[in-house]
Amino acid sequence: NTDTILGWKKGGMISLAFSQVSLNRWAAGGQNSISGNGLVTLFANYKEKKSSWENNLELGYGTLKQGENESLWMKTDDKIDFSSKYGHRIKKGLYFAGLANFKSQFTAGYNYPNDSVPISNFMAPGYALLAIGLDYKPNDNFSLFLAPVTGKMTIVADEGLANAGAFGVEAAIIDTTTGSIITAGKKIRNEFGGYLKMTYKKDFKENISFATRLELFSNYVDNPQNIDIMWENILGVKITKFISLTLTTTLLYDDDVDIEWEDSDGKMHYGPTTQFKEVLGVGFSYKF
Repeated sequence: NTDTILGWKKGGMISLAFSQVSLNRWAAGGQNSISGNGLVTLFANYKEKKSSWENNLELGYGTLKQGENESLWMKTDDKIDFSSKYGHRIKKGLYFAGLANFKSQFTAGYNYPNDSVPISNFMAPGYALLAIGLDYKPNDNFSLFLAPVTGKMTIVADEGLANAGAFGVEAAIIDTTTGSIITAGKKIRNEFGGYLKMTYKKDFKENISFATRLELFSNYVDNPQNIDIMWENILGVKITKFISLTLTTTLLYDDDVDIEWEDSDGKMHYGPTTQFKEVLGVGFSYKF
């Protein structure tokens, strides 16, 4: 089997989903729309004697065009997530391990329908994380990685967003009289803290697969009680050989990211809050 030469196990999944609605003199009302979502997950894992090396890449993108503004494509999903973890077994199921992780997105994001000022972009933000700790892996399906020594870097390469202090970087100092920038905003913010990552994956039947991932980070220096959270779930249901249903949910909380939002009473707020995203697609899927 070429997938297990020298202890390597490799594979992944590709899924594509599309939908389109066209209405003409439709009494019930509605809007024309076209949308597409794509998801790619890849892994390459290596095991030999006491060594374990796991590499995972997840790429997702979705877009939607709706209503009268035929030229406006709105982004519905956008992520780049790469993780690499190397471990040395110290006893059965327990490894001394180091982990590197990178997260970002492909294209600019906007506060739709306003499409003139980006609120995010490629490498704005970008997150790089290095962690050293212990990894408990009783089997191939479950891993609990706990790292008391973790460095996290937030990158905001977009000058306008950096000057605005987006995603927790230090904002520019501006002359209140002239409006000119005295000192440009910082494009990098470094944090030091503790990190936990839990992963679980399971194929319940030949046609149903589930994977969940929970990541927690606490900054030792600045408000350690305000823990950053990332929890992602992916459910895949194979309908036919090449047609599948894919459901992805992501819950985020980052104490350094301020968001404008409206509560149930219509009151506007600005500050950190829980973020949630759900993407459901039915379309072409290939697992290898």
